[in-house]
Amino acid sequence: MKSAVSSKLQLTASMLVFSSIGIFVKYIPMPSSVIACARGLTGMIFLLLVVLVTKNKLSPENIKKNLLILVLSGAAIGFNWILLFEAYNYTTVATATLTYYLAPFFVMLASPFFLKEKLTLKQFICLIGALVGMVFVSGMIKNGIPELSEIKGILFGLGAAILYATVIVLNKKLGEISAYEKTIMQLGTAAIVVLPYIFITEDMSSITFTTQSVILLLVVGIVHTGIAYAFYFNSMKELKAQTVAIFSYIDPAVAILLSAFVLKEEMDIYGIIGAVLILGSAFVSEINFKKIKE
Repeated sequence: MKSAVSSKLQLTASMLVFSSIGIFVKYIPMPSSVIACARGLTGMIFLLLVVLVTKNKLSPENIKKNLLILVLSGAAIGFNWILLFEAYNYTTVATATLTYYLAPFFVMLASPFFLKEKLTLKQFICLIGALVGMVFVSGMIKNGIPELSEIKGILFGLGAAILYATVIVLNKKLGEISAYEKTIMQLGTAAIVVLPYIFITEDMSSITFTTQSVILLLVVGIVHTGIAYAFYFNSMKELKAQTVAIFSYIDPAVAILLSAFVLKEEMDIYGIIGAVLILGSAFVSEINFKKIKE
């Protein structure tokens, strides 16, 4: 009983930490690719230290067997972060977060083709509900076609969601490998893949590292990646998958509240309706009502 309570507390803590990343990224005056690379590298180093301190062993054999998928999914994570952080730059944290939470529906659409899983009627209805919610969130119902910057933010968010859905599908193809092995490899790959992209697309001489930006980068890497993932993985040992799925909605819900109260980003009634439709549809699509009844 105590272990289950402790696991739920750790899971809640990880979701609360994840929900605040948009606020920290907003205040880092650096290109999204630099933030993504720093996050992957710092997070990987921190998790390696956790493994050493807790005396967990990594299996080179397991890593070698899954190397191709780990590299592909790690690369997808790196560019997923870049697009998400760009979305924060062009639209509100709330809109970017809600757009990003369309990822489960992209997984649903891909499942029949890549995972041989059927798309159920309930999932299809939820998908329609989420798409309608996205129309509300975009502001089209109230104002017509959104401004160019808003469209860019939404498109970056959708791109991030597609890449995250790709990571989910790829992870389902992984063989025997521990959560720490998987995440350390993916974070490291994300940093390595993004690094040449930085040199190609950014003027390195124009990037300045102030005390504030370095501290914020370390917070995003250590707290939002290393500690949050450590809590997340530890909690999963004692909890059912459905419990983890339900608790995961703490992240977007709190992110929207932080967007309103900390960043003072307004959300009108249309945005609220859209948020309820997207998160409600995603929530219902993952709940097995038959099991709950039993």
